Amino acid sequence: MKADLHVHSTYSDGSEHVKTVLEYAAKHHVTQLSFVDHDSIDGLEEKQAMGKSYGIEVIPGIEISAYDFKRNRKVHVLGYHYQPEAKNVETLCKTVRNRRQAHTIWQIKQLNQHGYSIDLQAVIKSARPSQTIYKQHVMQQLTSAPYTSAIYQDLYRKLFKGDGPAAGDIEYADAFLAVQAIVADGGIAVVAHPGQLDSYDIISELVEVGLGGIERNHPDHTSEDHKRVEALAKKYDLVMTGGTDYHGSFGAPIEVGALSSPLYLNRK
Repeated sequence: MKADLHVHSTYSDGSEHVKTVLEYAAKHHVTQLSFVDHDSIDGLEEKQAMGKSYGIEVIPGIEISAYDFKRNRKVHVLGYHYQPEAKNVETLCKTVRNRRQAHTIWQIKQLNQHGYSIDLQAVIKSARPSQTIYKQHVMQQLTSAPYTSAIYQDLYRKLFKGDGPAAGDIEYADAFLAVQAIVADGGIAVVAHPGQLDSYDIISELVEVGLGGIERNHPDHTSEDHKRVEALAKKYDLVMTGGTDYHGSFGAPIEVGALSSPLYLNRK
């Protein structure tokens, strides 16, 4: 078995449709896959049905944009194997999606006031089937340069970071509420890439409200991160997961399945 439990699609901020991602996964002999689209459970039936046609089991997944308000830092929380309706997760994430949509619309207005020409309806159309627009969709209207190029990265920083005209971010969901929502919907809550966001300190606290795992394998993790995750997993009896954090052309180049999960989350 080969599992990639962290991929994104056009249901959030990935550039590739579900079908394309599954084609890549099949090509690289992935047998279990989880689309963890940001703050969205949309398209699960399509993802699972299409997965079957490729001989791939699609595990219900989500990546919630959460926050550690005690330490003032982001904490992304993955959720797996939740009940299909996921009422608690959906209630929490709907608020986050609405904030993101409003903020991105504000960013487009700001950029247009600074001499850019961005068609909001074109951005919304390009983002479909995602009902939420992201900075990546805005950038798609501004440049055809690759994500990893200096042109793209310089423009992104100029517009969205520091004193850029569209800088700033939304208020994310409380990390404790994110874990609790996933658990309430029968799922497994996992802290995503703690090495990337320095989320280690909150893990022991999240365990108290039902945290079930930590992501070990991630493109941004070092060997030191692997050791820290392994130690925490052993101490708190947590599962370890992993994946590529694939975003297609909207992210760093990596092949689906290049980093597999150390654990196949079989809940049958």
